[in-house]
Amino acid sequence: MRAHAEPIETMAKAFGLAGEYGAVWAGIGAIGASIDERRRSQWMAAGITGPAAVGINFVVKVGVGRQRPLIDEHPPLARAPTKLSFPSAHATSSAAAATALGRVEPRARPYLFALAAAISVGRPYLGMHYPSDVLAGAALGLCIGALVPGLGAAPTEERLFELAVDANERAQATRRAEGNGGAIAPLVAEGSAGPGDPATGKA
Repeated sequence: MRAHAEPIETMAKAFGLAGEYGAVWAGIGAIGASIDERRRSQWMAAGITGPAAVGINFVVKVGVGRQRPLIDEHPPLARAPTKLSFPSAHATSSAAAATALGRVEPRARPYLFALAAAISVGRPYLGMHYPSDVLAGAALGLCIGALVPGLGAAPTEERLFELAVDANERAQATRRAEGNGGAIAPLVAEGSAGPGDPATGKA
């Protein structure tokens, strides 16, 4: 007896269709780019990570050559462009894009990875993949998403940004000092003695 029932089956098919060729991830990247002009290039790069990961996945698929599951009397409930199974392209593209997009906007990570999980879990459910295909695809995708350069939220990138801001502030302070004859006026803390203050004993 098949453990499939509505509306789960329809939802699994819908998520699978959304994840086809990384389409939903490209769409999310495009939306982010349209509303966040400052990080437009990062959103676009992260969005195309999903479709790009499909190409990398296919190279691995050809190298491994594992065929999709064949279950007697229970044909798969979806279609695929090839009969190759390992690793899952849906899992690879979803994990890669969720990781990349999450680096652009860390606050969105729970939602991005929830969508990636929904797409990936549906693949064995629909008879398209073995569970190991999905696990391997997710691992490959995480690596791809983490290696995309310039997305701005990896720890190293954050530190470099902070150092750049600090260096810029120091450079501006130096230029202001040079414009003031090379002297930087000391800051007088609130409540401290200043010239002519009786507490200093000076006129």
